[in-house]
This record gives sequence, C-alpha cells and structure tokens, in this order.
Amino acid sequence: MKNVLAADGPKTDHFEVAKGVWGLKTVFVNLYMIAINKNDWVLVDAGLKGSADKILTMANELFGNNPPKAIILTHGHFDHVGNIETLLKNWDVPVFVHPLELPYVTGGSAYPPPDPTSGGGLMSLLSVTYPYKSINLGNRVHQLDSGEHLPFLTDWKYIHTPGHAPGHISLFREKDRLLISGDAFVSTRQESAFAVATQKKVISGPPRYFTYNWPAAKKTVLKLRELAPAIAATGHGKPMYGEELIKGLDELIDNFDADAVPSNGRYVHKPAKANRKGVQYVPEKSINQLLVASILLVSGSVAFIVARKLIKNSLL
Repeated sequence: MKNVLAADGPKTDHFEVAKGVWGLKTVFVNLYMIAINKNDWVLVDAGLKGSADKILTMANELFGNNPPKAIILTHGHFDHVGNIETLLKNWDVPVFVHPLELPYVTGGSAYPPPDPTSGGGLMSLLSVTYPYKSINLGNRVHQLDSGEHLPFLTDWKYIHTPGHAPGHISLFREKDRLLISGDAFVSTRQESAFAVATQKKVISGPPRYFTYNWPAAKKTVLKLRELAPAIAATGHGKPMYGEELIKGLDELIDNFDADAVPSNGRYVHKPAKANRKGVQYVPEKSINQLLVASILLVSGSVAFIVARKLIKNSLL
C-alpha cells in the first residue's frame, strides 16, 4: 500500500489500493477515487465532516483541476457524506445512489437510530451521539439504474448490499476482482476505539451500531464472498488482499452469528423496515436496553478518560 504525502497544504496521506484506485482515511472512515483516464475520475463516498480540504488536495494531486465526473455513494450515513455539501460547492457534479437510499439524501426520511447497546466497544457506546437524520442534496441526486451499471465506470458494476443501510451498494471491478465494499463488511473492528486507532486488520461484519437488519447483512456478506474478491477496499480499515482477505471472509461467514451479530441490541430480534419512501418501522427500545446503554456509556466515558490520563502520565 503506497502512501503519498502532499508537498504543501493539508497532509493527505492517501494510499494506492490498486491500479487507478486510491483511498483516503478521513479520521476513521475511508473514501476512494477511481480513475477513468488521465484526467477523468469518480469519487466514491465523501468522508467524515471537516475533511473537505484534504479531499480537494488529494484530487488536485491526482487529477489536477479536473473535478470528478460524479460522486457515487455506497450509502448516506453521516461518516460517508460529511463533506459532500462542501464538495458540491466546489464541483458542479451529479451524485448517484441506489433508489432505496434516495430518502436519506433528499430529506425524505431519517435512518433507523443508531444502537448504543449493540456492544463491541466505545465507538458503539458513542453512537448515541451520531447524526442519523436525512441530508437534502435536492436535484443534485440521481438514482442508479435498475441493473448493475455504474455511470462513467464501464469496467465496474454495483451490487445492492443491504443490511447496514437499505440502499447500501458495493462496487466491483471484474478484471482484477477489486471490491469496494463500503460498510457491507469492514477490515477493522469498527465498534472498538482501540481498533479504530490502531487500524488492526481483521475482516469484520458491518459496524454494529448502524446495522438495522442482521439477516440481510449476513446474506450480503455471503453474496460478496461469492465474487471471490482478490482485493477489498472497505469503508473502515485498511485494504486487504489475496489469501488474507478470503480467509477473513470465510471466518466471518462461519462465525457471523456469534461474532458479527450483537448478543444484545435494538435490531437483533426485530429488524427495522424500509422501502422507497424511507423507514417504515423501527423496533422500540426496551427499558433494559436504555438502562444498559446509560450504564455502558458512563462506564465507557470514565474508562476513556482514565486511559487518556494514564497515557499522558506515562509520557511525562
């Protein structure tokens, strides 16, 4: 994985995934740039808010002053669309999403609320603070066609991969079996703040705190494994390749119910329901879940503060 540092301006530290594909980590989530030719390209996802300058710098380094032909969203969760409004002020380009994702980027519906009781670590506990309301990009948004065709990317196709978000998609390039999975599966344990900080590589299920339908999420991972990807560029974590990737996917599938699906959580026994109009049903939070979430959030916050103090003292 090749890192490239900007000579001036914001430090981009972007990395090469494969020929014609580069990634950028914005705090804890990745976005990708796909070359069509020397000057033309497509952006996949828009990262965590506050990273627009880094994205623009990376684009300039790779493609000069040429804006992307389009922005394609794997889904519309806050950490994947955080800079999109700023980017659209700089670039007059269309945004493409799956038809089932339209309500969440056109003001039509909020997502199912994040689930802080889903377990796995501090990132899950903190999800009670994560935005889940719809953004509204208006007429800039276009829906992908009903097949698997991706605009401008003739070598690629998209796969509908629901479970984490209703209209979630993954992108696949057949010639080198490169998969941009989004959050259908990821390559670090996104629920854990420690794993997020260290970026320790391990194929994991979709981030628990936003996954609203676990049976659908499992079917999605099985569908992607059938593609036999040679490279996976995920929404969270580092790219993975070859045998390490396939072994990780097989282990995830074999242990999905035990390792990926939470033992407790709002959506474990009853998934939320959504259609083209948006979310239609969300299971109620139980009193026990609320109590557990409150206790865990306080405990996690205290542990985080103590850990920071211990680290600070050890450096003195």
